[in-house]
Amino acid sequence: MKNLYYIAIEGVIGVGKTSLAKLLAERLNAKLVLEKFEENPFLEDFYWDKERFAFQTQLWFLLSRYRQQQELQQVDLFHRLLMTDYMFVKDRLFAFINLDDKELALYEKIADLLERDIPEPDLVIYLQADTERLMQNIRDRGRSYESHITPDYIDSLNQVYNQYFLQYKEGPLLIINATEIDFVHNPDDLEELIQTIRQPITGTKFYNPSKK
Repeated sequence: MKNLYYIAIEGVIGVGKTSLAKLLAERLNAKLVLEKFEENPFLEDFYWDKERFAFQTQLWFLLSRYRQQQELQQVDLFHRLLMTDYMFVKDRLFAFINLDDKELALYEKIADLLERDIPEPDLVIYLQADTERLMQNIRDRGRSYESHITPDYIDSLNQVYNQYFLQYKEGPLLIINATEIDFVHNPDDLEELIQTIRQPITGTKFYNPSKK
């Protein structure tokens, strides 16, 4: 990992993490690692009945992401840059919202053991958008199991994510206001974003593009 620069992209459901990771990996010749959310057998049931399926869903994600993070440390002779569309800590943020007190206590005991072996990103990109924009993005991509996601749930995630990243001190952090930009369909937005990422970043940097 010391010869590999590791960028992790984070944000709430629907903000465009995977889309940006794919675009950046192509432009910057990075090894791309995407979370495998579609393989979670409990995810669709969770959106139907959160209380019943929350713990199974969270535990599956925790173990799946742990296994994937371990694989990140394998030597890659063809890339100097690694790009992921999530951070390992994201599972804790969702667990805080989705689990009751007893479930969360058990979850955290397991997560504490696993986190000891997780590599830290060299740069974190936090895509931030308001709840209205996130809900529109979720509707536009049309995943059937996401049709049950409510604005209240997205708003709760937004609050937890914002609180976490406003206190983030683990390394360089780029916070991007993604409410008013469209890096998927607007090449100018993507180019400005890439130029911002290419600049040396220390501490926390905010990127707040003006409305077009």
